Amino acid sequence: MMTVLITGASSGIGSGLAKSWADEGHRVIACGRDAARLASLQQHSSNIAVRQFDMTDRDASREALADCRADLVILCAGTCEYLDNGRVDAALVERVMTTNFLGPVNCLAALQPQLVAGNRVVLVSSMAHWLPFPRAEAYGASKAALTWFANSLRLDWEPKGIAVTVVSPGFVDTPLTQKNDFAMPGRVNVDDAVKAIRRGLAKGRDEIAFPTGFGLVMRLLAGLPAGLQRLFLRRMVRP
Repeated sequence: MMTVLITGASSGIGSGLAKSWADEGHRVIACGRDAARLASLQQHSSNIAVRQFDMTDRDASREALADCRADLVILCAGTCEYLDNGRVDAALVERVMTTNFLGPVNCLAALQPQLVAGNRVVLVSSMAHWLPFPRAEAYGASKAALTWFANSLRLDWEPKGIAVTVVSPGFVDTPLTQKNDFAMPGRVNVDDAVKAIRRGLAKGRDEIAFPTGFGLVMRLLAGLPAGLQRLFLRRMVRP
């Protein structure tokens, strides 16, 4: 039996992962902001313990995670807001960057004293950082920052025996994506997302991306000249 700590566990992928490991008898520390949802998740299994805090609050994160020892850490919480037709909204960008980038960094800083050789840290990014989508300036930038940070951190932590994995999902059917007002090609459900992540972790992968087909299309687009990329991408993420 291992201990798995998951942020963003009150809904979506985080909740699905928490239930998946708890159902197999593993101890799960489920973290989130929503007390009611965390209470409901805890009722799912006696193997789930909860920690309620806001990871964008550095002091709250440090206090909540000070005594948490986990074999596997999954930093899954995130948000998404879109710019309106290229109108730069500094407050919006700050909110997204704070939640998607600084929030996980706060958690990493709080957890690092408890991490030992053999542990693995997983940061959930997005395929959105592979290409510059319209309206997604804040979201894509936040996930690009998170991915860069994780890949750099791996270079420092691997010699200590601590593995770092970056997960880059495409569209997953969660309460967050259900707010989108545009087509979401290749969208998968939470169960499929959980299976893809767990399959990749079981193989010890440093990078996990899914769904495979949509990921291949994205990588092909990323390899096109910039002018051709723009012809395709301007048609995406439009209401």
